[in-house]
Amino acid sequence: MSTYVYGITAGSHPSLPEGIAGVGEPPREVRILKAGDLAAVVSDAPEGLRPKRRELLAHQNVLSEAGAGGCVLPMRFGSVAPDDASVTGVLAERADHYTERLAALDGRVEYNVKANHVEEAVLHHVMADNPEIRALAESNRQSGGGSYETKIQLGEMVAAAVQRKEAEDAVAVERALEPVADAVSVGPESTGWLANVSYLVKQDAAEEFLAAVERARKDMPHLEVRVNGPLPPYSFVEPGPAEPAGTAAGGMDVGTE
Repeated sequence: MSTYVYGITAGSHPSLPEGIAGVGEPPREVRILKAGDLAAVVSDAPEGLRPKRRELLAHQNVLSEAGAGGCVLPMRFGSVAPDDASVTGVLAERADHYTERLAALDGRVEYNVKANHVEEAVLHHVMADNPEIRALAESNRQSGGGSYETKIQLGEMVAAAVQRKEAEDAVAVERALEPVADAVSVGPESTGWLANVSYLVKQDAAEEFLAAVERARKDMPHLEVRVNGPLPPYSFVEPGPAEPAGTAAGGMDVGTE
């Protein structure tokens, strides 16, 4: 039976409440594996596990229950090891790294911020900031819409200017919120968002961080800014120094099926 890994804690972490429902149907019993000064929150891994809503919520609920007793390094949904021994082996092998991460993330949560342009507002900015675009647009207007070539030229100029503005605003969003965070992790580019950034924030500084988000919204009204959090600090569970390829756990490569 393979082992599903929810997260890593200190070995001294308080025991979990009885009856926590893990992933699977029926839900698998959640248990603790210890290795030295570390422990892993695990259950048996069900066959054919898929990221359905019930399973995702079960994964999150286990992390929430474990996190109520202290810091937990969260593994991403679907982190599976061949067996219990593989899990305890990784804990022993990377004990220094996980101990450091537990200390660094204690009392901290993650906020993910995504930003995108409000189309009409950013076009207004582009026109206002670029006299060449304004001049060509006015020339086209006066000539009844312009020729096919000048229409294409105008479209290409606007697209290039918007792309430059996206890059500028992505940096502006990151810099606006960075001072109120302990760490920043820039996420992968995703369709529809010019910025996708995660921030590590002290729990007692959450209000200050959210206030900074509101200031950014007021200072950059041409942006749509969305915040998701507080979350377990998934983006800051860094891989160990000898991380093999193929990790699916955001920091714990214990093998996948």
